[in-house]
Formats: sequence, structure tokens, C-alpha cells
Amino acid sequence: MPAKKTTKKPAAKKPAKTAVAKPAAKMPAKNLIGTVNHFFDKISVAVVDLKQPLSVGDEVSFEGPSTNFKQKVTSMQIEHDVVKAAKKGASVGMKTIKPVRKKDMVFKA
Repeated sequence: MPAKKTTKKPAAKKPAKTAVAKPAAKMPAKNLIGTVNHFFDKISVAVVDLKQPLSVGDEVSFEGPSTNFKQKVTSMQIEHDVVKAAKKGASVGMKTIKPVRKKDMVFKA
């Protein structure tokens, strides 16, 4: 008697291993200080409406669609009076090292 031919079914393919996304490293939360209300380009001074207190010597970061730089606060004025610190709700003039734009956000760096 002739031997039976056995046909093997192709082995089922194992599903490919999918990469599991690892959680991104936690970035420190940014502390929003305020927003730029106006910029005087000839003297490079930004008017910032504060949402948090700010002092001379603090490092801040200006961020916006075309703005992104850090600097130390070297001078601040409120109504043409030089101040060392300003409280929440104040509108301060601050010298900047680069141009900024209205609605740019100011963060504590």
C-alpha cells in the first residue's frame, strides 16, 4: 500500500512584538511668572504683567512662537521707579537682552 502523504499546515505566524512606549522623563513643571504686554524696541524693555512675585537677580525664560531665551533680571521699574522686587499683579518694565513680542510668556527658569 502506498504511504499517505501528509501535508503540514503552515505554522501560524506569531504576532510581531509591538514596542511599548516608555513614559517620558518628567520635565520640571514650568512656573509661569507673567506675560509680555508691550515691548519698547529702541530701549529693549519689556512690560510684563506679573502673575507671580519677581525679584532682581531671578533667572527668567521668555517663550513664544518665535522667542525662546533665558536671562537674569538685571533691572525692573514700576511707573519709572526702580524696584528690587515686584508682587503678583504688578506691571513691571524689565530690560531684555533680545527682542520679545506681545503675549510671549515669561517663566521662572
